[in-house]
Amino acid sequence: MKTMKVSVVTPDGPVYESDVEMVSTKAKTGELGILPGHIPMVAPLKIGAVRLKKGGSTEIVAVSGGFLEVRPEQVTILAQTAEKSEEIDLDRALRAKERAEQRLQERKQENVDFRRAELALQRAINRISIAQRKI
Repeated sequence: MKTMKVSVVTPDGPVYESDVEMVSTKAKTGELGILPGHIPMVAPLKIGAVRLKKGGSTEIVAVSGGFLEVRPEQVTILAQTAEKSEEIDLDRALRAKERAEQRLQERKQENVDFRRAELALQRAINRISIAQRKI
């Protein structure tokens, strides 16, 4: 089966690099499925999972936004943060979720940035669901 090179890169450096058969992720406009030979495109990503089909198995990378660039034989994901599913610290993600929920409950206070707390909660939930393979 044909493959394409996929790179997931953050400001801290590369997180994932391999040849895969298919990439599936959520862009702001909806779900994307990318196969080798796909037309070139650029799309902003939502907080979510990047599923990478490779040799009958699926690897998952959690991303918290960013951009996807597609070329016929290569896909590059430039993410703000990214973690392979097996590298997610579940306890840390659960603590982050609790902190974000607590901040959202305190939203009546002037010093709480509601949007920032909401995004932190979305990132934590994404990491938890990927670590627990509930996506």
